[in-house]
Amino acid sequence: MVALNIRQQIPESESPKVLVLVGPTASGKTPLSLLIAERLNAEIISADSRQIYKLMDIGTAKPNNEDRQKIKHYFVDELLPDQEFNAAEFGKQGRLIIDDILLRKKVPMVVGGSGLYVRSLIDGFFEGSPPDSEIRKHLYDRLNREGAEKLLEELRVVDPEAASKMLPTNTRRIVRALEVYSLTGVPISQLQKSKIEISFMPVFAGISWKRNILYDRINRRVDMMIEYGLLEEVQRLKELGYPPALNALQTVGYKEVFEYFDGKIDYKKMIESIKQNSRRYAKRQLTWFRHDKRIKWFDALSEEDFVDVASEVTKYYVS
Repeated sequence: MVALNIRQQIPESESPKVLVLVGPTASGKTPLSLLIAERLNAEIISADSRQIYKLMDIGTAKPNNEDRQKIKHYFVDELLPDQEFNAAEFGKQGRLIIDDILLRKKVPMVVGGSGLYVRSLIDGFFEGSPPDSEIRKHLYDRLNREGAEKLLEELRVVDPEAASKMLPTNTRRIVRALEVYSLTGVPISQLQKSKIEISFMPVFAGISWKRNILYDRINRRVDMMIEYGLLEEVQRLKELGYPPALNALQTVGYKEVFEYFDGKIDYKKMIESIKQNSRRYAKRQLTWFRHDKRIKWFDALSEEDFVDVASEVTKYYVS
C-alpha cells in the first residue's frame, strides 16, 4: 500500500498533526492502527499501561513481532514486570518520541486504551481527572475500618507536601490524594503544578461498537487468551519469582489466574471473573473517553469494516 505524503498536505504554518486512536479493550485498536499506519507512513506510540512489560504478551494482547517489525512501535516490550513506570513518565518520554518522529518526516500515531496515559501525553495532569470507583471504594472501606489518621499517615509517606496541608478531618481530600497516587504513581501535589505545552496538534479518533457486540468480542478474546496460553504465561511469571502484588500484575487476566493458582477460585470462576472484570474495565474506559469531546467516533459492526474505517480515519486526519 502506498503511503500518503501527509507532510506535503499540511500547510507549513500549521502545527504538525498527531493522530490519537482510542477505544476500549477488545475494540480492535491494534489491527485498525496497523491499517492506518500503512496509509500514513506512521510510527505507533502505545498508550497502554501494560504492553510496555516483557513476559506479558498474551494477557496484554500485544501486537505480534511481525507487525512490530513492519510498523515501528514504542512502549512495547521494554521493561520487566518489577520495573516502575507511570503515566507521568509516559507523557514526558512520549513527547520526546513524537518530536523525533516528526523530525524524520513521519507521522506519530498514539494508540491505546489508557485514558490516563493519553491525557498525560497530550494535556498533562490536573486534579479534576475522572475518579476510579473501585480504588475510591477500597480507600473509603479502609477509612471506615482503619480511620483517617492511618490514611493520612500513608499519604505523608508518598506525598508529604499534600499531607502537610490536611487534617484528619479532611477525609475527602485524603482519599482523593491517595486515589490519584494509586492511579498515576505521582503525588497529587506534583501533578497540580504540572503544565505542559505541546508542539503538535492532536487529532482524536475513537472506535465505537454497540455495547452487546463489544462485550461479545471481550468474551471471545478471553477464551482465545486461555487457548493461546495465558495460564502458561502466568505460570512462567510465577516461576521467575514475580509476585502477584506487583503493580504490573494487578491487571485483569493476570490477577485472576494468580488467584486460581493460589486456590482462591476454581477454573470456571477464573474465566468468568476475567470476562466480567474485562467488561467492567471497558465500561470505565468508555466513560472516560466519552467525556473528551475532542474525540470523533467511528462506528464498526465487524472487523470486516476495518478497511473502510481505516480509510475514514485517514481522511479525517488529513482534512
